[in-house]
Amino acid sequence: MSETTATTYHFVAASETFLTVEEPLEEVLRERVRFYQEQGKTIDFWLVTRPAFLEAPELASVAKRVPRPAAAVMSTDAQFIAFLKLRLEFVATGQFNAPSGSIIDPLASLG
Repeated sequence: MSETTATTYHFVAASETFLTVEEPLEEVLRERVRFYQEQGKTIDFWLVTRPAFLEAPELASVAKRVPRPAAAVMSTDAQFIAFLKLRLEFVATGQFNAPSGSIIDPLASLG
């Protein structure tokens, strides 16, 4: 039996409207994709609408600060998430390991 190693994901989360309508996040993510392609890097960030991971008990203190419906940008790159926090300002941040008992699929959406 093979054992799955958990990955640490870092995230910024806010209301879905804030991240997808009010902020020019699409432009930031498009630029990041272009940069990764130029560098030959694998994409390590994702935009998730209505992220299921916010329902995990260990993220309750962060989740209560995020208006619903929520959206999140997550990455395995902590520096990219720190950059987004500075760029977007009014977002909650956190991190989690997955897969875990409460977060099986880190990219799962509630709807």
